[in-house]
Amino acid sequence: MITVHHLNDSRSQRVLWLLEELGLPYEIKKYQRDAKTYLAPPELRAIHPLGKSPVIEDGDIIVAETGAIVEHLLTTYAGDRLQPPAGSADDRKLTYWLHYAEGSAMTPLLLKLVFGRLPSGAPAVIRPIAKAIAAKAQSSFIDPQLKAHADYWEGELAATGWFAGAEFTAADIMMSFPVEAAAQRAFRRAERPRLDAFLTAIHARPAYQRALERGGPYSYA
Repeated sequence: MITVHHLNDSRSQRVLWLLEELGLPYEIKKYQRDAKTYLAPPELRAIHPLGKSPVIEDGDIIVAETGAIVEHLLTTYAGDRLQPPAGSADDRKLTYWLHYAEGSAMTPLLLKLVFGRLPSGAPAVIRPIAKAIAAKAQSSFIDPQLKAHADYWEGELAATGWFAGAEFTAADIMMSFPVEAAAQRAFRRAERPRLDAFLTAIHARPAYQRALERGGPYSYA
């Protein structure tokens, strides 16, 4: 039995979704973020030294990092489902998006989150300075980077509406988190018709809905 160490409002929601798409049995151990710091609880360090989620236990195998978990589940259980033919151009796209989603895509989104919270976390006496610094960082670097990424995604979806070929694949599961986060922080869905259609399509999938039921509230949904 696969166990998912699942943190609320986190990237581990994608792991639940993938397991539902594959029809695999699994159990969930849930963890809640600290209400003030929004950090994961220290109990997760008993599973992985960094105390991060997601982490899965598959028998005696422990796998951390969403991309690595997705690769493990695809290799071990998927067969030819949710992935293009091995060695094809679309297969190379799948590999690219698995890494891009947690690398290039998440960096400006995390910066947006951090700088957005910076003023409120600063001492009152320097809060105006922190607010000015945060605003400058966002307007001069973070927001232009997010626009560039959203432009890129919109263009990549032009051919088929999916990220790695003509069919829905695990690449779309991986890209769901950055696209959902960016739809809250970086672009208006009405101005991004292909990204809007992508989000509408993934949210309508029965496996996505089942993962939400099992994982609990998810602010990006």
